[in-house]
Amino acid sequence: GKGRAQALARAQAGGGFRKKFNAIVGNIKIVILRRMEKKRFINEHIGNSRRSLWDVLLWKLGHCSDPVCQLPPFNFTYPAQIQSYSRTKPSAVWIGHSTYLIEIQGLFILTDPVWNPYCAPLPIRSLRRLSDPSIPLEDLPPIDVVLLSHNHYDHLDQKTVLMLQRFHPQIQWVVAEGMSGWFRKKGIDRVIELPWWHTHKVLDAQIMAVPAQHCSGRTLWDINKTHWCGYVLEYRGKRLYFTGDTGYNDKDFKAIGKRFSHMDLSLIPIGAYAPQKIMQPVHVNPYEAVQIHIDVGSRLSLGMHWNTFALSDEPADLPPYDLYLAMKEKELPFETFVPIYPGTHINF
Repeated sequence: GKGRAQALARAQAGGGFRKKFNAIVGNIKIVILRRMEKKRFINEHIGNSRRSLWDVLLWKLGHCSDPVCQLPPFNFTYPAQIQSYSRTKPSAVWIGHSTYLIEIQGLFILTDPVWNPYCAPLPIRSLRRLSDPSIPLEDLPPIDVVLLSHNHYDHLDQKTVLMLQRFHPQIQWVVAEGMSGWFRKKGIDRVIELPWWHTHKVLDAQIMAVPAQHCSGRTLWDINKTHWCGYVLEYRGKRLYFTGDTGYNDKDFKAIGKRFSHMDLSLIPIGAYAPQKIMQPVHVNPYEAVQIHIDVGSRLSLGMHWNTFALSDEPADLPPYDLYLAMKEKELPFETFVPIYPGTHINF
């Protein structure tokens, strides 16, 4: 009887140890899984960003095509008259794609600079530029700030970054969360990494990273390991909003609009939206671009992310016409949202 009691006690003790051990292992698994989740950023307001290889295959095989769109009338011209340009006032000039050169009282800002003929690590013919940059890189004025929204090749180009750093070592690079390591590996230390809603001051300019709905990745192995964002820059009474690359949701842009009373100038994508099933989660169409324009209280918005790289199925000349239809539907003045062409200077 005594031996059986001792054996039972040992078994119970062993069972208690196993329970504790399993609990510890379970907790370790939870910690590891949470850390793995933290390594990849997500879009909180959509369930599927449609960025898998399967989605791309279905698209290329023609299973995601949009209905036939309404094409622009022959010789369509967007009905907005651009005011004459003055060098003494804050201005913007479209270089191409998501690259704008902004000047506010002597402060020069670049957004997502890409001067490469290709938006890819290799010279893929289908990803060659449709139009050259409107200003040669070597002709740029001294650049103070570069805003980088995310790390896709059509927004972060290594050759362009290294050339800018060589010609303008004074640049303060402002990048999305997780991107600074890429710059430091290339010997660039003047880089500030901003999570959403965080701010940094550069030469008296207040810069805040704000939400966007997109994705990131330069290989198959680093998908969403760095973040994506837009920026609001305030300097000497002017407020600039650069959306970055984004899809639309009814939460983020309204939150930006609540945080700021208005935007003097907004740079908003209007292209790369077809087919909608594939593109809508991460690329706004012109109707959604107009909604962003409304949500953030933009006094003047300029189109970007069109007519530079062929990234989607819509005809190259369709975005301005769809923008026209969207503005007409909302009964908004056409002069407040303009699809300017590369090289056009506009004051704000």
